[in-house]
Amino acid sequence: MLTKHRGEFLLVLGAIFFSASGLIVTVILKYMPAFRVAQFRSVTAVIILGSYVLLTRPHLIRAKKSEIKKLALYGVVGFAFVNFGYLYGIERGVPLGLVLILEFTASIWIVLWIRLVRKHYVANQMWLAVFLSFAGLVLVAKVWEGFKFDLIGLAASLLCAFALAAYFLMSEKIGKTREPIATLIFGMGFASVFWLIVLPPWNFPFEIFTTKMNLGGIADGTMVPGWIMLTAASIFGTVVPYMLVLSGMKVLSASTSSVIGMLEPVVAGGFAWLWFGQSWDAIQLFGGAIVLTGIYLADRAKSTS
Repeated sequence: MLTKHRGEFLLVLGAIFFSASGLIVTVILKYMPAFRVAQFRSVTAVIILGSYVLLTRPHLIRAKKSEIKKLALYGVVGFAFVNFGYLYGIERGVPLGLVLILEFTASIWIVLWIRLVRKHYVANQMWLAVFLSFAGLVLVAKVWEGFKFDLIGLAASLLCAFALAAYFLMSEKIGKTREPIATLIFGMGFASVFWLIVLPPWNFPFEIFTTKMNLGGIADGTMVPGWIMLTAASIFGTVVPYMLVLSGMKVLSASTSSVIGMLEPVVAGGFAWLWFGQSWDAIQLFGGAIVLTGIYLADRAKSTS
């Protein structure tokens, strides 16, 4: 039986995998367009998980006709639009730190939705947790440095935030009746359809699979074939972390899960510190501590509300 503490552990582990895979994606983006990376990750995730389920438990991915629209919305908004807004914001020149801050306003929109639309009680500790975590991320990212105003880029980043909020809210609901692996297959499946329409597969840069990629950082000069990097991004940066997060959400609320998700940019900063030597100053370390405090309060709010 999945307990609350195990659910928290799975979400934290998922954030760590997402953060670590950021190093892999950072390398790939030097050789491949961002949207093609998102397309490849979605399609390969569906192929890997779909093949496994079809061979072992095909009943898991059966859906009623009345569910198709809801699952399609879940896949396009909760998976494709999150990647679209995040990557397009970066391509428009919005600093990565600011994109992440805007993305993780998702926690704010989630608690507002729960309070104002669902008319459910939101514990005061949860409000405080969201505020602290968000404030901590502002300090970690130091968004006041290198700020570049681009209306379209900022709008894309906010689209990512709304889509991420929808992802957590819909995952919470869909996850009550479906196994995590089935939820992920439907989500990635419809996201893949979206990407294959937007980016025709016959124009895919297939030469990327044989391209030698420089790992950079502490492994600068080490060249790895593109197919290995892309496979790692698909398995360890998509299939594994999404499975961990969706499994953890079986016993946690959308609001708590989204606040724990704020751990991702903090851990990503730690990996960048180790790999690329991008050290943090006292302000960023203080911000990281505030984020952890917010996550702790979010967990307590879930326990007491």
